[in-house]
Amino acid sequence: MSFSIIADSCCDFTPEMRIDPVYRSIPLTIHVGGTDYVDDQNLDTSLLIYAMDQSPDASSSSCPAPGDYLDAFRKAEGDIYVVTLSALLSGSHNSAWQAKQLFAEEQPERNIHVFNSCSASAGEVLLAQKVYQLAKSGLPFDQVVARAEQTITDTNTLFVLENLDNLRKNGRLTRVQAMLTGALRIKLIMGSTPEGEICKHGQALSIKQALSKLAEIMAADEKHKGKILYISQCLCPERAQQLWELAQKSCQFAGAVITATRGISSYYANSGGVIAAY
Repeated sequence: MSFSIIADSCCDFTPEMRIDPVYRSIPLTIHVGGTDYVDDQNLDTSLLIYAMDQSPDASSSSCPAPGDYLDAFRKAEGDIYVVTLSALLSGSHNSAWQAKQLFAEEQPERNIHVFNSCSASAGEVLLAQKVYQLAKSGLPFDQVVARAEQTITDTNTLFVLENLDNLRKNGRLTRVQAMLTGALRIKLIMGSTPEGEICKHGQALSIKQALSKLAEIMAADEKHKGKILYISQCLCPERAQQLWELAQKSCQFAGAVITATRGISSYYANSGGVIAAY
C-alpha cells in the first residue's frame, strides 16, 4: 500500500529524504527584525543566523496553519503519517491535529495519524525514517502507528549549543542559567524530557568537553545499543563528525545518520549547535 510522510520543517531531512516523493515538509516561519524567513528549500540558514546575531531583540517563530497541513493531506497518496515537533515547544502539532479532524470529515475512509515526536530536529528525522521503514515493510496502518509511538517513548534527544543567545532571548533558559552561561561561557548539555520539554543534563567549559560528556551520557544509557545515532549540525559538520567518532569509541551504535539543520532547528541551535537522537 502507498503511503506519505508529512513533517514540519523542524524535521531536518537528509538530502535523500528531500528528493523522495514519500516525504513532504510543511514550513514554519521565523520572524527576525521585521523580516519573515519561511523555512522551505529556498532558505539560506547562514543568512538567517546572521540576521539573528545582528538583531538586539528576540526573534520569534510561527507554526504552520491548519490549512497548510490540510492542503498537504489532500495531495498525499495512501496512508498518511504526520510527524511534528514536540507539542510542548510549538503549536505545529495542534495545527496538524486540527487539520486531521477536517480531513477526516472530507475523506473518512483514509488512514491518517499525527505523531507528537516529543522531540525536534534529529529526533524527528529518526521518527520519520522509522515510520518509513515500518510502512515500507508492509505492516498494516495500525501496527505502523503502534510501533512508531513506541519509538517515540524509547527515543532520547540530547544537544550541545555553542551559542545560547536565542534560547535566552526567547525565555527558553531560566534567568540563573542565562546569567551563568553568559558570564562564564559555560556550555550546557541539554536534552528533552519524555514529555518533550527542554531539560539540563550537565555542563562543561568548552565544546570539546561538552561533546565528550554527551558521548558519556549516551554510553551510560543501555538503550542506545544497536540503534542508529541521528545527528543534526548547525554550520559545524566537523563537530557532528567528532561526536560520532567519540560515540564509536564508547557506544555500541549500529551506525549514524548526519544531516544539517534547517531553518527552525538553526533558529534554536544557532551556529555551532549539535543535536543527537537515538
